[in-house]
Amino acid sequence: MNQRVTTPLLKFMSEFVLNKAQRLTFDSSSPNGILLFREISKLIVAYGSRILLLPNGTNIYRSKYKGIWISLTVLSRALCGNYVNFGVFELYGDRALADALDISLKMTLSIPLSDILTFKKLSKAYYGYMEVLFNNHITINSVLNLDTSTFVHIVTSLESGLKGLDTGISTQCASAIDSLAAFYFNNITAGDNPPSPAALNLARHIGELPSLFPQILKSLFEIIIFEDAGNQWSLSRPILSLIMISEQMFSDLRAQILASQPIDQQQRLSQCFDKLMTDVTRSLEPKNRDRFTQNLTTFRHDFRAK
Repeated sequence: MNQRVTTPLLKFMSEFVLNKAQRLTFDSSSPNGILLFREISKLIVAYGSRILLLPNGTNIYRSKYKGIWISLTVLSRALCGNYVNFGVFELYGDRALADALDISLKMTLSIPLSDILTFKKLSKAYYGYMEVLFNNHITINSVLNLDTSTFVHIVTSLESGLKGLDTGISTQCASAIDSLAAFYFNNITAGDNPPSPAALNLARHIGELPSLFPQILKSLFEIIIFEDAGNQWSLSRPILSLIMISEQMFSDLRAQILASQPIDQQQRLSQCFDKLMTDVTRSLEPKNRDRFTQNLTTFRHDFRAK
C-alpha cells in the first residue's frame, strides 16, 4: 500500500466530511447524506481491510498508525456531522454503517494501548472516535457486541484516558463513560421494558467483570479529590451515572476512601460524603445532574480543607 497515495486521499476525505459551519446541508427528503456516507464507508472498509493485513514496518507510525488515525477522524466527523439519518441503514438492511464501525474497531484493537497513549495524534483520534461511538451509536452492532475481554480492554482504555494529562482527552473519556453508565442505568437498573439485545450484552459483560464500574468510579473520585482537574464539570457526569447504577457500589467506595484517610479526619470527611447526595434524586435528569455537580464542587472543597 502506497502511503503517498492513501494519506492525501484520507486527509482530503477528513476535510470533505467535516461539517464546518453547517456547510453540508440536504433537504429532509434528499438521499445525498446517505449516499455520501456509503462512499465514506467504502473508503474506510477498503483501507482498513488492507492495512490490517500489512506487517508492521520499521516505522510503524508512518506505515500504519498515521493512516488509521486519519481514518478514525474521517469516520468520527461523518458520524457526528448531522447530515445522515443512520436509522435508515438498519431499516433497509444496508451494511454501510455496520461495516464501517466493524472495520474501525478492528483497526483500533490492532494497536497496543501503550502506543495509543504514546502518539499524540493517534490518541486524539482514538478517543474522539470512542466518544462518538459511545455517545451516538452504542446500540448499533459495535462495542457492546464484542466479547467481554475486548469490551473490557476498550473501557479500560477510557479509564487510562481519564488519568492522562490531556484535559481534552479526559473530557472525551468522561463523556463516553457517562454514556455507557447512563445506558446501563436507563436500560437495566431502572428499565421498565424488557432489555434490548445491546443491554443484555452490556449486562453480560458487567456480570463477568463486576469490578469494572467500581474501579472507574474509584478513579474518578481520586481525580476529583486529589488532583487539580480543569474539567470537573465533565468528570461529574459519569460519577453520578455510576452512583445511580448501584448505591452499594458507592457505599463501598465511600468506606474505602474514608479508611485511607487519617482517623481524626474520618468523621468530617464522612459528613462531606453525606452532603454530596443532598437533594439528589435517583435519576439522570438535567436538573438532577446540575444539582449533583454543584454538590460535588462543594464536596471537593470541603474534603480538601484542612
